[in-house]
Amino acid sequence: MRILIAGIIGGILMFIWNSVAHMALPLGEMGFKVAAEQDTAIPAVQATATSGEGIYMLPGMSPEQWSDEAARTAFVEKYKSSPYAFVVYAPGNPALADMVPNLIKQFVTDTLAAIVVAWVLSLGAFGFGKRVAIAGAFAVFAWLVISVPYWNWYLFPAAFTASTLITQLVGWLLAGAGMAWWLGRKGG
Repeated sequence: MRILIAGIIGGILMFIWNSVAHMALPLGEMGFKVAAEQDTAIPAVQATATSGEGIYMLPGMSPEQWSDEAARTAFVEKYKSSPYAFVVYAPGNPALADMVPNLIKQFVTDTLAAIVVAWVLSLGAFGFGKRVAIAGAFAVFAWLVISVPYWNWYLFPAAFTASTLITQLVGWLLAGAGMAWWLGRKGG
C-alpha cells in the first residue's frame, strides 16, 4: 500500500508538471512548426497514406525494397538532396474535439510509471536526496533510450529533443521528491 500511495503521489505531481510544461511554458511547443498550405498538404498526405493509420517517412521505401541494393542505391541517389518528413497519420483526429480521453490516458500512464519508480525507490534504505536522484536518473534513462534515438534516426528537432529532457527531468525530480517524502515517513 505504501508503494501504491507513493506512486499515486508521483503520478499526480508528474501530471501537474506536464500540464504546466505543455500549457503554460514553451516546453511543449519547442521544435514544433505550423505548416503553410495545410489545405493542400492534408489531402496530399491522405492520398499517399494508402496503408491507413501509421507512421510515414517521406521519402521512404519498404523494407523489402531496402534490401535490394540496386533499388536502395537508386533511392538514395534520387532523394539525397530532398527534404524529409516524419508523419504520424491518423485518418480522424478525435483529440481536436475532446482531449479528455488523452488526459485520462496521460494521468494513468504517469501514475503507472510512478508506481514503477516508487517500487524501485522502496527497494533500498535510501535517504530523501538519493531517492530524488534515482527518480531523476529514470528520466535521463528514458530520454536516452527514446528521445535521443528519435533525434538520431528520425531527425526529430534538437529543440524538441532538449525540451523532452527538461520536461522529463524536472517532472521526475518533482515526482521523486513527493515519492521520497512519502516513502521516508516514519510508521508508513
